[in-house]
Amino acid sequence: MTVLRNPVLRGFAPDPSLIRVGDWYYVATSSFEWFPTIPLHRSRDLAHWEYAGHVQRAVPGNSLAGVPDSGGVWAPALSWDGERFWVTYTVVRSVGTPYFDLDTYVSTADAVGGEWSAPRRVPSHGFDPALFHEDGRLWLLNLQNDHRPGGERFAGIVVTELDRDTLEPVGDTRLLLQHDRLVEGPKLLRREGWYYLVLAEGGTGWEHGVRVARAKELTGPYELDALPLLTTRDDPGLPLQKAGHGELVETPDGQWLLGHLTARPLHTARGRRCTLGRETAIQAVTWDADGWPRLRHGGWHPAVEVDVPTTPHPLPPAGGSAHPLPPADRPTRHLPPGDQPTHPLPPADRLAHHLPPADRPAGLSWPWSTLREPPDPSWADTTVRPGWIRLRGRHGPESRWAASLLAQRVTEHRAEAEVTVEARPVTFTQAAGLVLWYNPEAYLSLDLTWAEPWGEPQRGQQWRGPAGGGGRTVLSLVERDEEGLRQVAVVDVAADAPVTLGVTVEGADARFWYLRDGARTAVGPALDFSRLSDDHGSRLRFTGAMAGVHARDLVDAAFTADFTGFRLVCTPD
Repeated sequence: MTVLRNPVLRGFAPDPSLIRVGDWYYVATSSFEWFPTIPLHRSRDLAHWEYAGHVQRAVPGNSLAGVPDSGGVWAPALSWDGERFWVTYTVVRSVGTPYFDLDTYVSTADAVGGEWSAPRRVPSHGFDPALFHEDGRLWLLNLQNDHRPGGERFAGIVVTELDRDTLEPVGDTRLLLQHDRLVEGPKLLRREGWYYLVLAEGGTGWEHGVRVARAKELTGPYELDALPLLTTRDDPGLPLQKAGHGELVETPDGQWLLGHLTARPLHTARGRRCTLGRETAIQAVTWDADGWPRLRHGGWHPAVEVDVPTTPHPLPPAGGSAHPLPPADRPTRHLPPGDQPTHPLPPADRLAHHLPPADRPAGLSWPWSTLREPPDPSWADTTVRPGWIRLRGRHGPESRWAASLLAQRVTEHRAEAEVTVEARPVTFTQAAGLVLWYNPEAYLSLDLTWAEPWGEPQRGQQWRGPAGGGGRTVLSLVERDEEGLRQVAVVDVAADAPVTLGVTVEGADARFWYLRDGARTAVGPALDFSRLSDDHGSRLRFTGAMAGVHARDLVDAAFTADFTGFRLVCTPD
């Protein structure tokens, strides 16, 4: 047996779809507005997970330009039909409106880390779809949305048979189940003559859970289990919260597992805040005498430590990843607590063989992520200056179209990031630096930029850079929330030398600093990192805090900044 510690995928790894193929377990997670789209991880022992690629070009046109924050790619469902991998998912283009304005797609691959087929659109009733394979037939499950005034946004679970080759509907869509509590994210399995419908219940926040229904026929009628399989809604003190969105998987020796999302909240004076976003966890499951699944340890609360069966076989299954994973020095964030890695910038093309060339400029593969488009040498170049990455400034940080930002997931409540930047800003419209990011209404940034000479008022563009004798090169610390952008501190620095920037996160506090004469020097007071969470503000938010680098040039899109030595160290409690 192996003891896993939840979450097994830590920091912004929501809506997991867990499957087994031979001796390998695979997980696909939501990516929302971020690239790479649909990250994929794999494991043999369920405790140690490694990045295995992503579903490249999951978005037609390879762009999510204009998609709202927390829109984009929602809840992929991974499956295996005995010959190839399948994934279905939804691209959501409206958030917080009666209309989701979405498209559901299906893609396939012979190897999970290989080339995925061009996505094909299928009936798009709602988000969080899944596929069910049985006796050569293919079924698409989804929720339906009634957008009309007085309608239910979560109006029941539906199923549509698809032709396996054309993906065209076969017959009519059928209603499987309606429930007085919100249900979504259906997954279907067959066991001992029953069809089991595994449902996300209660929404993806504090009321989240997993509920199971069953029927003798695929198309119903379905009866709901009287008890939840998993939830934390009744105990806000548990270390793992928001438990829900589950999928049942059988091990090679006939045991059962539940993959699900969860979150680790900070308990602050302003309430519970999940700065790390929603993460992936696994529970052991048994079946009671009446044929319902139950958590092996009893009750319905998730366990932090779980004994799971160990599969020692060294070879991948037939049809498994054709791309070998990198050697032991690869960057991996999912090691046991106490062995967290450091990620230099650039990461020397590590794991590059998992990404097709069109999706990976040299050195910018996982764990790097970008907003609404994959990285491109036109704005993120690792070849101009060996050992450095050059960002070309484009739109401001709140753009939904062309933000020059590279970021990595913050995976623990204690973290530290630093980077050295060299740039020559000559106007306040140019800036580059270190950022803690959630979305355009929640970020903290320490930037190298330009400011007027001392004593001169801020009156718009001065058109005089430091080289011309006008203005100063400064570090500007800003914080952004739903009430607007505020400058917290300004520090003068040399105009002609690189500067090392850093930030230390301890729970809800983020303290920025820079190196002056080799010593860390604080910039401004501690800032509220807990605003960078799903739970701050009134709008729907579904991702997680990131740390990274960015650059902007609001006038010419020509200003460049060079970065080196990026590291992000996340330390478990």
